[in-house]
Amino acid sequence: MLDYHRRKDCSLRKLIQIFRNQWDISGDVYAVNEYTFLLVGFNYDGNGADTFFWAGAANRPGPQGFIIPNEYGKTNILDRYHNKDFTLTLPDRKKITEIKWLAVYDLNNQNNFGDVYIPEEFDPPRVQNGGTFSKRSHNVSSSAIEIVDSKTIRIKDFTYDGKGKRTFFWTGVGAQPSSRGSKIPDEMGYLDPIRKYDKETITLELPGDKTIFDIDWISIYDLADSENYGHLLIADNLNVPPSLVKITPYEFSLPNCRQLHKNLQVSWEVFGPQITLQLSGQVEQSDYMSFGLSGSESSSQMIGADVVVAYIDDIRGYSIDYNITSLAPCVQVLGQNKGVCRDDMVGGLDSFQLNTYSRKDGINTITFRRTLISSDPGDKEIRLDRSNYVVWAFGQLDSNNEPAFHNFYPKSDILIDFNTTEPVNDCFSFTKHADNPVQTWERVRIWEPTVRTFNAYLGPSGGLKGYQGITGHVSSGLAWYINGFMIPELYLKRGLTYVFKVRGGNNPHSPEHYHPLVITDEPRGGYDRLSDAKQSEIRVLAGVEFTRRGRPKPTAAGPLCLSRYPANYDRRLDDNFPSFKKFNRSLTTACSYDEPATLEITPNITWPDTVYYNSFTHANMGWKMHIVDSYNNLRNSAVSQLTHNNKLGLILFIGYLLLQTMRQCIA
Repeated sequence: MLDYHRRKDCSLRKLIQIFRNQWDISGDVYAVNEYTFLLVGFNYDGNGADTFFWAGAANRPGPQGFIIPNEYGKTNILDRYHNKDFTLTLPDRKKITEIKWLAVYDLNNQNNFGDVYIPEEFDPPRVQNGGTFSKRSHNVSSSAIEIVDSKTIRIKDFTYDGKGKRTFFWTGVGAQPSSRGSKIPDEMGYLDPIRKYDKETITLELPGDKTIFDIDWISIYDLADSENYGHLLIADNLNVPPSLVKITPYEFSLPNCRQLHKNLQVSWEVFGPQITLQLSGQVEQSDYMSFGLSGSESSSQMIGADVVVAYIDDIRGYSIDYNITSLAPCVQVLGQNKGVCRDDMVGGLDSFQLNTYSRKDGINTITFRRTLISSDPGDKEIRLDRSNYVVWAFGQLDSNNEPAFHNFYPKSDILIDFNTTEPVNDCFSFTKHADNPVQTWERVRIWEPTVRTFNAYLGPSGGLKGYQGITGHVSSGLAWYINGFMIPELYLKRGLTYVFKVRGGNNPHSPEHYHPLVITDEPRGGYDRLSDAKQSEIRVLAGVEFTRRGRPKPTAAGPLCLSRYPANYDRRLDDNFPSFKKFNRSLTTACSYDEPATLEITPNITWPDTVYYNSFTHANMGWKMHIVDSYNNLRNSAVSQLTHNNKLGLILFIGYLLLQTMRQCIA
């Protein structure tokens, strides 16, 4: 449902009941802004012959008026509605203050089935200026703080030095901020202690069904010292728009619940020697959720962690025991599996027993159990005599239903006491707003005939704007950089010889940084991880030779050259970079002094028109190579596109030249 909660003492959105009559019309109407209505719980039986949403400026509904397009922007005859929430926008930039009523009206019979009158004193809701943060300590400051709607706060030029102990965006009721409050997820949905900010504009969303009318203040608050670093008091009776986020109440059958992220919860119950766990996440159908015990006894650490990976496919749910020895997909290193590997692949047992699974309203809920002390010596004990450091993550599954590099994960320590005397519950309802499409970084194409040498090395794959956005594939965390660009599309001419100078790591002991370059007709790569049957379906064009026993052996394993993040950088902020160029400038590159491996290729007529460069060991690190017969068509296409996109610029440039010539003649 859409959020439409409000306090009794506020005038938010000028609520009016739609008339109920023989046509069973009912629902509530709010104003979102001066152009848009929000209808909540709207019902209509659909029996009208020529019925539309109808508005006008006459004293009462009648034939003098105009059609309002439905929630899809169409002017179709209305169908049946049952308890539906949606918005209607007046056409042609008409304003709500210019009409006197909104009706469900049958034009053929001139029959008014139900209407809402607009009060004469109606004042459309709008974004309100809430003031600025009070300046107390830790450099907390901001410019204007805007109350965008009943759940959304935009903080401009926010600054905080990041040096607090356990500091959060914090909210509550009362005259002044205090420890009796609750967390607000940060701009990325995390509930961790907040990071350093330097004049950044961020947007916060109040959690669950909480609205601006339920709170008195927002604070930058340190729970460790119970200290308020700066705050904003919320004014009464703010006339702001309703929030249009979808609220899905959380449902769990276990007594304890911990909110790990805006979109992930874990709940649990200990009974005898067993613990039952439930993961609930607002994730995509193909996503996984992961939770488990840290690899360290003194902090939350992924390396060495013992975790469950839970997901639902088209048939059933899964809760699979995993062991993390390296932050890389599971690969064979000298005959042993290393990386993020299932326990049964490293000589252990799958200790989790699946109980139930469901997907409803975009929420995956998976319940499973295990013993506190597992019979698998590789599993960690869930302690009841003290708190446990835990880790979690969620992200996309790869084509083999294995967890790819996670999109969401914590950066701070997380402690959970699984043996509390009283139930613990800080969970709140899931919220989801309309997704804005991610603008990917620029797609680079290298097609110059004179470029015959390609320098290939490794770098981070970026966030949703990087490898994932460009290719549509999940990421392994690293990507090939060719001649300084992330996964450019390469155009190679048949009959010409090209050289790849490969620096992807040549240490087969490293599960993370051993990436021989391989060229095949298959887009994902990771040839060495595939089964014999799948390998037999792929045509290897370069980078692999086969032993007498038919086993693949890479031929282009060069020394490591790697672009890295700066120290203490949070890679979850990758998408804050507007372009790859700016992202790349933030990296530092370290290369071995050894000579690179050389992969020489000469595409011929047997090569497909599209092939792919990738890693021999890991999937999803490279991209396309176009094999062409001539560069002429590419030149013509490029010139045509340039002319199309820059016609106005060319006209202005020519005009500038003419003006300069005229000035010279006059002089």
